[in-house]
Amino acid sequence: DPETRRYYIGPEIYVLGTLASTRFGIHPISLRSLGRLSQETGDTAFLSVPRGVYSICVHREEGPYPIRVHALHAGDRHPLGVGAGSLALLSALPDQEVEEVLAANADVLAEKYPNHPPSVLRSLVEETRVNGYALNPGLLLPSSWGVGVPIRGVDGRPIGALSIAAIESRLSEARQREIASLLKKEATWIEMRLSEVGTADRPSRKKAR
Repeated sequence: DPETRRYYIGPEIYVLGTLASTRFGIHPISLRSLGRLSQETGDTAFLSVPRGVYSICVHREEGPYPIRVHALHAGDRHPLGVGAGSLALLSALPDQEVEEVLAANADVLAEKYPNHPPSVLRSLVEETRVNGYALNPGLLLPSSWGVGVPIRGVDGRPIGALSIAAIESRLSEARQREIASLLKKEATWIEMRLSEVGTADRPSRKKAR
């Protein structure tokens, strides 16, 4: 603060903390899935996690296709609903929480994300739930499209999201569905692995006699 000459912790520290914490949870378990997705699709695969009313990209895995999109990188932080993975996270929340997120982010959306007003995000949430996957039709960066699905914890709440981004010409409606199917398969695999790890980490309890 230039007036008080005091220093405050900025959002960058928040992002670094998120990246560090995910190293021991969903991130390492997701690496194999991200590798498979990038190789099978040829495009770039992402893992994002929710933090408050934002989503943070914690991993970017590039595929072999020579034309790549640059809308999202590891460490990038966006309001929930901005981008395919982030939209998948928002859409997996109950309606009341969706409205709370949109209200909390109203100012930043108006200031920095003119293509993502709450009215548009509500429509995208509805479309996501109907289609079974999130679609970002180039709203964040023109010609950069994405498809995303949530990763859910044992309680059903979203704890992460997988997404694929590609240039618009590579994401026809038929290919969107194909990629969504691959994403769902990997999300299910990650959920199962997380469940197994969680079960293994629980201390065993002897039956009372």
